[in-house]
Amino acid sequence: MTETNALSPLSLADFKQAIGSKPNTLEVHLDLVERDVEIAGCKVRIHCHCLKVDADGRVSAARLAEFIRTAVIDYAIPHESRQRAKERDDREGGFAATIELYHRALGMFTDLKTSGEGGELLLYLLAERYLGLPQILCKMSLKTSAQVHYHGADGVYANVDEDGVLNLYWGESKIHSDPTKAIRECLSSLKPFLDEEDGEAAKRERDLVLLSERADLGKPELNSSLRRFFDQTDPLVKRKRYRAVALVGFDSGDYPAAGGKCGANDIVDASREALNKWSKNVGSRLTIEKLTDCQIEFLCLPLPDAEAFRSAVLASLGLAK
Repeated sequence: MTETNALSPLSLADFKQAIGSKPNTLEVHLDLVERDVEIAGCKVRIHCHCLKVDADGRVSAARLAEFIRTAVIDYAIPHESRQRAKERDDREGGFAATIELYHRALGMFTDLKTSGEGGELLLYLLAERYLGLPQILCKMSLKTSAQVHYHGADGVYANVDEDGVLNLYWGESKIHSDPTKAIRECLSSLKPFLDEEDGEAAKRERDLVLLSERADLGKPELNSSLRRFFDQTDPLVKRKRYRAVALVGFDSGDYPAAGGKCGANDIVDASREALNKWSKNVGSRLTIEKLTDCQIEFLCLPLPDAEAFRSAVLASLGLAK
């Protein structure tokens, strides 16, 4: 009988090298409240961040939005195009090719006020730079119109176990003023990706087809190996697990009013206390959706004003009307 590890053509190091950028700038804008919070009877792990308080006692969602903007090329442009641009800039001098990619990436985002693309971009940053899960399908590049949202999951991330099994993480983000609504809608959207039977009628099927053609770890030989997990004629197609990475952002009354100030640790302490309530909400929803056996990395981000954050992202991208 074939050894399990002999079946896997990829290592965890192959996934780690695919992460587009590894700066420690998340901690400039976000404080970690708690990580790896477990819920009895569930396989979820909850991670909570909050906005960082500056030396003057203020928080700035606008600064977070501007930071998110710095990732638009890594998020929206496939590895191969980024590499070609880098090679051209190295060859010609200057940054013309990179600037062209930046504007191409910006052109993929919608200016709709109800857009969730800011949340998807933040999910990408937290998945890659905090959880260490690389994006393996660049869905923004598949859009035919900036005003039309792509279908399927909000992102696709992955790693591999020591036993050679691919862990495929379906991404979903929701930014709402009400935490209960954000949690409910996020898990409801993830449910079919996690528990539907595989087949052409499954909601995840279109994404799986795209992965069979476009799964991307940044190197041709690795891409070929990764795509084997989605090839219906390859034994590796049975060597993957469905998991999820979720982000919910919502209003929190623990922040000071606009123009107000607070202590350096006030938001962290208040969010840690409130996390118990949010965690119970997540656990209840997992039970309702029958997802208690699904492994989910669940990211919580309390915000001063969810709608203001959404507007700040649009403004940072030059899309505010």
